[in-house]
Amino acid sequence: MAALIEIERLTKRFGAFTAVDDVSFTVARGEVVGFLGPNGAGKSTTMKMLSGFVTPTAGTARICGKDVVDDPVAAKRSLGYLPEGAPTYPEMTVTGFLDFVARIRGYRGIERKERVEDAIDLTQLEGVRLQPIETLSKGFKRRVGLAQALLHDPPVLVLDEPTDGLDPNQKHEVRQLIRRMAPEKAILISTHILEEVEAVCTRAIIIAGGKVLADDKPSALTPTDKTLEEVFRELTVPAQPEAA
Repeated sequence: MAALIEIERLTKRFGAFTAVDDVSFTVARGEVVGFLGPNGAGKSTTMKMLSGFVTPTAGTARICGKDVVDDPVAAKRSLGYLPEGAPTYPEMTVTGFLDFVARIRGYRGIERKERVEDAIDLTQLEGVRLQPIETLSKGFKRRVGLAQALLHDPPVLVLDEPTDGLDPNQKHEVRQLIRRMAPEKAILISTHILEEVEAVCTRAIIIAGGKVLADDKPSALTPTDKTLEEVFRELTVPAQPEAA
């Protein structure tokens, strides 16, 4: 199956610091890949390079075959991106913001209205659609960010902590939505919630120090005598030196 996300030897340096170090992986249609790692592991930087917000120092990233540096507009047409923090225009209402996103995406007339309504329905924002975004809770703001990522029904989704700030019921609803969309999309999810990986992901990539340490099905990463959390800790927590 052809990969919709292709990352080859991706590297990002900030001065002497290497945030992402020679990372390679692919994500095919129908895969939901959990991107795991401790704080500072390089997850968000990798996603920012894939989405075109940060330029790689070396390596390549492609979305649906389009290079994010050489052909950024074509790549972004196929991408729905939920960044860390999901920045929006806080003074806009939910509907006003999504309508703005739809216009930026090139939708007009009835199709624009339908795209906005579908995004509101998918993310269950009907009850707050006329509220200014700045008045919303953190969980609702996160759902507005998710709505803008889904609005144009892209084949590729890159979601940075999609359930951050959501209550347990909202987390369950978003995970169900991801499962429903999964067969038709390639989805990359950055998360620190290991339960989320086991609930929705078909693969798990563990990264630390900017390097990929593991890439396999969650079940393959967890022998019968260990949990995913134990495997994660063994891979990402530096070993303590033995006492002399």
